[in-house]
Amino acid sequence: EDLWLQAHETVVRTGGLVITRQRPGTASGVIFVTLEDETGTSNLVIWHHVAERYRQALLNSKLMVVSGEIQKKDGVLHVIVKRIWDYSGYLGQLNTHSRDFH
Repeated sequence: EDLWLQAHETVVRTGGLVITRQRPGTASGVIFVTLEDETGTSNLVIWHHVAERYRQALLNSKLMVVSGEIQKKDGVLHVIVKRIWDYSGYLGQLNTHSRDFH
């Protein structure tokens, strides 16, 4: 929710439960992740070089925190991710599942 209050190109940190990971064949290696928290969802764009650097956290996180830059255009907001952290250990025994590419 607070992401919408930020200006285009502002550097932010956000996090939430991973609800989807997508890697469309037409996206040139770009991975799209959707996070959810108590206020809504965040759409992440992860370029190939960032995905490779943070591969383990990207593919294994159930609770993910990222830092990156806000991109706003035509009523759509994305976070262009620069760093990824896996905070799944804070979930304890909470059982979560995301809808992932295979």
